[in-house]
This record gives sequence, structure tokens and C-alpha cells, in this order.
Amino acid sequence: MSVQLVLILILLAIFLIATVLPVHMGALGFVAAFIAAYFIFGTDGDPTYDDAVFGFFPGSLFVVLVGVTYLFAIAKNNGTVDWLVHAAVKASGGRLSAIPWAMFAVTGALTAIGGVVPAVVAIIAPVGMSFARRYSINPVLMGLFIINGATAGGFSPLSIFGVITNTVVEENDLEGSPLFLWGASIVINVLLSIAVFFLFGGRKLLGGSRVDVSDHRDDDFVAATVSGDATEDTGEDIPGGSTAARTAVGSTSTGGAAISGGRVTEAAHGQPGHHHPTAGERADQRSLQTTALAEERHDAPVTTIDRDRALTLGGLVLLVVGALAFDLDIGLMAITVGVLLSIVAPRGAKGAVGQIAWPTVLLICGIVTFVGLMQDQDVPGWLGDNVASLGVPLIAALLICYIGGVVSAFASTTGILGALIPLAVPFLQGEEAVGAIGLITALALSSSIVDSSPFSTSGALIVANATEAERDRTFRTLMIWGFSMVAIIPLVTWLVLVVPGWL
Repeated sequence: MSVQLVLILILLAIFLIATVLPVHMGALGFVAAFIAAYFIFGTDGDPTYDDAVFGFFPGSLFVVLVGVTYLFAIAKNNGTVDWLVHAAVKASGGRLSAIPWAMFAVTGALTAIGGVVPAVVAIIAPVGMSFARRYSINPVLMGLFIINGATAGGFSPLSIFGVITNTVVEENDLEGSPLFLWGASIVINVLLSIAVFFLFGGRKLLGGSRVDVSDHRDDDFVAATVSGDATEDTGEDIPGGSTAARTAVGSTSTGGAAISGGRVTEAAHGQPGHHHPTAGERADQRSLQTTALAEERHDAPVTTIDRDRALTLGGLVLLVVGALAFDLDIGLMAITVGVLLSIVAPRGAKGAVGQIAWPTVLLICGIVTFVGLMQDQDVPGWLGDNVASLGVPLIAALLICYIGGVVSAFASTTGILGALIPLAVPFLQGEEAVGAIGLITALALSSSIVDSSPFSTSGALIVANATEAERDRTFRTLMIWGFSMVAIIPLVTWLVLVVPGWL
């Protein structure tokens, strides 16, 4: 058995073990690199094998991952993320039909400027699912809009998915188009979201119902009113023909809440009208909060711009301009902006280092290190020779898209992108090669859109933030939708982007 085949089998074993057992894929990648370099090839004190482990450590990706998640943690701490969510909802004009699109836009914006997709979903999911419960929006509709938005922004040149994909393309001297990759991701996710909107009850939100979200502090309820049939009636009429809706933060039942001026306000503990929910009500309405929106109380309302938030927004603009206009390193720029914010606004930087996406850093660094060893042993060339002997590069391209979709539905998309794109290089070279831009885009989309599966991180976060009464139905629906994407998206992207040969 050749060394190349052994390494491919080890890579498959990494994916399998990480899928069925609670073992981190990145740690497995480092272990596999260590075993392969020291015990399969044999070191005998030769420093070449040390280089096979440490020489392929992705230092630039490490800096990008640490830098952007560090800056993103500061933005979360000082309320900038909260402000962006409120601004998106306000920009929607309070129309119920526009709220899912507002969640799509804000998650897309956050991932486009460097937020890690699962981290952004973890932050926005509690907010979006709370809106869904409050205004009787299908939780599956809201959850898929959040995931699709995060994926749409995830392939920008500043984002983690985009950086991984574009770095591999550049390192292998392949033809690439970062803007086409990002644009294709936006287009397909917008189209999917339109389908989701009409498949999962969006039609009933089109009746012109509106939500009036008032300014609030972190520990206050959001006072809101809704007119029309898209919300659950509290049983109290309000002058003007509207009915009081559920409060946007806090309990989803008004119980003994007072209604005044079209607003729902909860009576304080010990005051007349204060409602203590029964055990059944608590069980129905409780959801598993996977993340907090902020680490500490903000003095200023989260719906306003204060000095720290203005500086953070300015820093994000500086990051975008520096990276895109002046081609400065994204990771180093992000760390620089983060450090400057820590100096001038230290309160928001408290605990930010601990919130860096260290599991994602370990995942990417471990997998890419092992893939580097595979490239050193000419696994892509070996694969290319075998594919060339079969004479079916188009079928091989479809197969690798399906591998990306199936594995990513159960495991990490970031890990899949780092491993499969280098292995696709043989299909992109030679006389019968398929188009590089088309295949890379198809593989990227096939591996990312299936994140809606409840077995993937993003899908699991949506299920976790559904109430217990909704959770089983949400899980089943996301499973059906996710595996439909596994079956459909690789074939569609292959037919559109690869087979015609126009890219």
C-alpha cells in the first residue's frame, strides 16, 4: 500500500472519528501528523520530519483566526453587535415580513467582516429565535435565515471561510476569484432564503403587520406593539385596534403584565399583577441559551451609539479599508485595531482574549498541518495520476463536492475546506482539467450550505435556542431540510459552475 493511500485513509479516519466520537478534529489532525511523520515515515533524527509537522503549521491563518475573533469579541462586549441587530430591525421599518431578512443581513454583515460563522450564529440565534417566539414566526424560518445569512457573508475576502479558500487557491497557483466566490455565496443563499420564506410560513407575514421596538437597556424588556394576525393575541384590546404582543426580551407570556399605551410591561416582583409561571409554562418557554449577548451590563442603551461603539465601528471600517484597498494582512490589522480599542476603551476589552475562537483555531491549524504533510508527500499528484487514468475528471469533481457536503453536514465546514480544496487540485490541472474557479466555488458552496443540518454546529445552535415545545419539530424539519441540501446543492452547483466549463 502506497504512502499516499495511507495518508488519505488517515484523513478519512480523522473525519469519521471526529463525527462519531467527542474528539476534536484539530487535535486529531496534529496527532495524525505526528504519527505519520515520526512512525510511518521514520525520523531517525532527520530534521526533515520535524519540518513535516511544524513546517506546515499555518502561521498566517493562525493570526487571522486569532485577530478577527479577538476584535469581534470586543465588539460583542461593548454592545456594538447589539446595536447592529437593533439597527437592522429598525431599518426594516418594523414590518414582520422584513424581520427575518434583517437577521439575514446582520449575520451576513458580521461574518463578512471576520466573525466566525458558528460564533455569529451563536450570538444572533437567541435574538432571532426570541423574535420568532414573540411574533409567531416559524422558528425554522428564522433559524434558516440566520444560518443562510451567516453563510452568505462567510466567503467574503475578510471572512474565515473566504480566507481559507483563497489562501489554498493562492498557495497552489490556481486561478481564483474571491469576489466571484463571495457573490455566488450571496446569490445562492438569498435564493434559498426566498424558498425558505414561502415554504415555512412567510406568506402570513406579508399582511403589513408592524413591530415598534423601543429603546431599551440590557436588563429591560423591549416594549413592542404589533397589529395584524401574525402575533399571538394576549386577549387585551388596545385603543386603535392593535393588540399587545409578547415582550421581545424576557418571558414569552404576558401573564399578569400590565398593558398601557400599546405596550406590555411586566409587574415587578411583589407587586399586584406579578405573574409566577407554572412548571408547565416554564418548561414550554425555556430555551437553551448557548451564548450571552454581552459579558457585562452596558451603562448606555444598546440601541444608541456611545463613544466605545463609535470607535469600534470606526475600527471595523479601518479593517475593511486596510485589507481591501491597501492589501494589508487581515489578521495583523484585526489585532492592531483590537489592541488600539483595548487602550482607548479598555472596558470592552475585558475578557476578550478568553473569547477568541480557540476551538476553531485548533481545528484549522491541526487539519491544515496534516494536509500540508499530505502535500509534501505528493498526495494531490498521486490522486491526479489516478484520476487521469480514469479519464473522468468531471465525475471526480462531482464526487468531491458530494464528499464535502456529506462530511460537512456532520462535521466542521472550516475543517472540510482546509482539507478538500488541496485534494481537488489534481482535477484543476492538466489538459482535461475542469475550471478552477467553478469547482472551487461549487465545493465551497456544497460544504457550507449544509450547515443547516442539526448535526452541524450552526443547525445545532438553532435547535438549542428553540423552546422545548418546539425543539423536536425544529430538529426534524432542519434534518429534512439539511439532508435535502446535501442531495441537491452539490449536483446543482456542479451542473451550473463546473459542467459548462465557463469558469
